[in-house]
Amino acid sequence: MNPIRPLLRGAALRNPLKLSSQILSRAFISTVPTSIAGFLDFKPHEPVSDVKVDGFVRSVRAQKRFHFVSLGDGSSLEPLQAVVPADQAEGLTLGAAVRLHGSWSPSQGRGQSHELQVQRTILLGPSDAKTFPIQKKYQTPEYLRTLPHLRSRIPFNSAVLRFRSEIIASLTKFFGSREFTQTHTPILTSSDCEGAGEVFHISTGDPAPSSSSSKTPKSFFRRPVYTTVSAQLHLEALAQALGNVWTLSPTFRAEQSDTPRHLSEFYMLEAEMSFTDNMGSVMDLVEDMVRHICTDLAGSRVRDELLVRTGERSSDLATAEQVSQRWEGLIRKDWSRITYTEAIELLKASETPFVHSPIWGKDLHTEHEKYIAMKVGNGNSPVFVTNYPRDIKAFYMKANADASAPGATVECFDLLVPDFCEIAGGSMREHRLESLLQSMRSHGMTPESFSDGAVESSQPAENNLSWYIDLRRWGCPPHGGFGLGFDRLICYLSGVQTIHDTSAFPRWYGRCDC
Repeated sequence: MNPIRPLLRGAALRNPLKLSSQILSRAFISTVPTSIAGFLDFKPHEPVSDVKVDGFVRSVRAQKRFHFVSLGDGSSLEPLQAVVPADQAEGLTLGAAVRLHGSWSPSQGRGQSHELQVQRTILLGPSDAKTFPIQKKYQTPEYLRTLPHLRSRIPFNSAVLRFRSEIIASLTKFFGSREFTQTHTPILTSSDCEGAGEVFHISTGDPAPSSSSSKTPKSFFRRPVYTTVSAQLHLEALAQALGNVWTLSPTFRAEQSDTPRHLSEFYMLEAEMSFTDNMGSVMDLVEDMVRHICTDLAGSRVRDELLVRTGERSSDLATAEQVSQRWEGLIRKDWSRITYTEAIELLKASETPFVHSPIWGKDLHTEHEKYIAMKVGNGNSPVFVTNYPRDIKAFYMKANADASAPGATVECFDLLVPDFCEIAGGSMREHRLESLLQSMRSHGMTPESFSDGAVESSQPAENNLSWYIDLRRWGCPPHGGFGLGFDRLICYLSGVQTIHDTSAFPRWYGRCDC
């Protein structure tokens, strides 16, 4: 017999458990919602007294005896209606942060099943309604982009940010079920993954030498450093230590583009699969991942809210029917897969008058990608385009043994979706040392300059890839991975027409407002 049990039994008899009224009260309160979304779902048949609601005033309709206040807290597209006695309504102005005490009761009016009958109000953060920039009337997305610190208070904008959060939670669940390790890759890097040169350079203060000294200031990192354009190279290093890995991290492009599809700071979802020599498995992972997100969130509150179209704001979004079709297309199984060569042949056979003629060896333009998504995917299902020409793709992609193509190709893919074109891309990585070095030379890079001796004997290389080459020297297995534009995916699934409106604080060419 356990000698501790009698002691515990005796202690229990000497000190019988007593539940205080405070504990019981807490247990009762815990069943009452704490968010406005929770209250809107909470529909008791009888009034529930002594409840507290925190939120921001969205609108006020004043009458002689009562003020009808619409309250939001970011948890719901729909507001909560509070009925406030006129003598308690002082300070309840547009934008004010308030705490309301009262009873949650079935509503006598139309438009809501329940309402808050207020007994006491507390003004937590006053607001001057005359100067508050966010008004109840329609305001254009262009105007709201000048107020990045306030525009998330627009109910639909807050819904997009909640949707963003729920996708991240869904992704975490998906990768956890596949035994992928989540990692955090660096934002500052000495390597330009894409080699396109569209990077932001990191420096401290004024790089010019001071007038009192002719010495050139010492670089903070002792070599050129940039903000990252992709986590891929670092993920490849981690995959050799951890196996399958993934990350969701900010990336940066100094591309002077002001289009609805470009940001200077954006998030990339990237994953690397170790010990795989089949690109089909990488595409399967992308397909399963996106399908999981759509299946997982299909019945969520925020998904339903994203389909709501009211007033003038509906013209800023894709129609609810379009968005529903996108979700249905992503849930479908067995997405189409065609090679780049087959895509070029399809485009050449088309009677569509393309602005840019489809030519093998050239990048596909947006008009080409839209046609492929419509023709091959029937306008509602994604399409993988594989095996692009080597010369238009990055140096790290594995050479392909495709004898049917007119020229050398690499094992890679782009994922095209209807309406929005490319949202993801991936490849098998060149894991063989000599093949990687040859690929670098064919792309105009000189891998010899990345050797340790060259770095020590001269100025540090502008693009430091010596460590990346080292990964091939000591136990580099076949591997592949992908990157998905996270903000573009949110655009596609929410119906938002521009990537500038999927981020809380967007940065793009010419704009960094706060």
